[in-house]
Amino acid sequence: MLRGLMAMLVVLCHIPQLSTAVGLPHFDEWPLLNRGTEAVKVFFTLSGYLIIGLLYEEKRNFGSINIRNFYIRRILRLYPVYYAVLTFGFVYYHFLLPKLGISYEVDYNLLDAIVLNVVFLPNVFVAQCEPGSILLILWSIGIEEQFYLLIAPLLAILAIRRYAKVLLLFTVAYLLLFHSPSVPFLKQYWLYYFYMSAGGFMAIITIMGYRLSFRFLWARLIIYLVFVLYFTSNWFRFNNELVVEVFELVLFSLVIVNLVIDDIRGGKYSIIRFLGKVSYGIYMYHMIVLNLVLFIALKLQGIFNLSSLLMILLVNLFCILGTILVSHLSFKYFESYFLTLKLKFRK
Repeated sequence: MLRGLMAMLVVLCHIPQLSTAVGLPHFDEWPLLNRGTEAVKVFFTLSGYLIIGLLYEEKRNFGSINIRNFYIRRILRLYPVYYAVLTFGFVYYHFLLPKLGISYEVDYNLLDAIVLNVVFLPNVFVAQCEPGSILLILWSIGIEEQFYLLIAPLLAILAIRRYAKVLLLFTVAYLLLFHSPSVPFLKQYWLYYFYMSAGGFMAIITIMGYRLSFRFLWARLIIYLVFVLYFTSNWFRFNNELVVEVFELVLFSLVIVNLVIDDIRGGKYSIIRFLGKVSYGIYMYHMIVLNLVLFIALKLQGIFNLSSLLMILLVNLFCILGTILVSHLSFKYFESYFLTLKLKFRK
C-alpha cells in the first residue's frame, strides 16, 4: 500500500515542477505537492525494512547469506527497467530532441555519463550535471544499490546476534556524520544510507520479538494521522535538518512497522494494492510520460488557448493515467519475465 501511495506522491510533485519549466500553468500551493523528496525517503526506509529483514531471516534459517543469489535478485528486479529508462533518456536528450528541433543544452560528456550511470553512480552524475528530468530520477536507485553493495557482504560475515546493534550504531553514527561539515560530499551526493539502515534495524528487532507496533487502535491511528499531516501540512516542519531527519526516521519506521502488523491491504483487488504492485514502474516511467504529456499540452495550448484551470486538470489527469498505464504494461509484459526468473534465486 505504502509504495503505491508514495510513488504517486512523487508524480504529483513533479507535474507542477515540469509544467513551470516549460511555461505551462501549474498548481503547487498544497504542501502535499511539495513532498517528493520525503516520499523517496519513505521508499528508502521501507526498502531497508523489507530487504534487510529478508537477509536476516535467510541467515537465521540457513546459517548463511547467499550473496550471489542476492545480487542476482537485485539485478533481475531493478536493472531491466533502470537500463531501459537510462537508454531512453540518453537517446531522448542527445538524438530525439535535436531531430524534433527542440533546443536542450547538454552540459556533460556522454561517455562519462554512461559510465557513471552504468556503475550505479547516478547521484554523482545528477549532482555534477543537469541531465534532464528523465535521467534525474535515477539518483535514488543508485543510492539503494550503493547501500546494499556495502551492507549485504557485511551482514554475510557478521554474527547474526550483532545485526541489530551494528545497524543501530551505523544509523546513529552515519546520521551525525552526514550532518557534519567535515564531510560535505555526503549531502552533496544525497547519500541517505541511514534511512535504509534504520528500516533494517526495525525489521530485525521486530523479527526478534520486540513489539514495536502500538497495542491500541487509537495509538496506531494517531501515528498514521501524524504521518498524513506531515505530508499534507506544515505542522511538523523544523528549521534544523538534523531534527527533521531524526523525526522522519522515527515516524517512517513506526508507520511501516504498524502497517505491517495491521496488514492493511485495502482488499485483494483494490486500486491501492495495484499501485503498490506497479510502484517501481510508476517511479521510473513517470518522467517519460510527463515529458510527452507536456509536449502535447504545449501544442494544444497554442491552438485552443485553454484556460489555466482546464490545462492544469488535463495535464494532471493524463500524466497520472498515462504513468499508471505504462507501468501496468511494463509490469505485465516486461518486468514479470524477470520477476519469474528472480524466484529461482530465492531460498
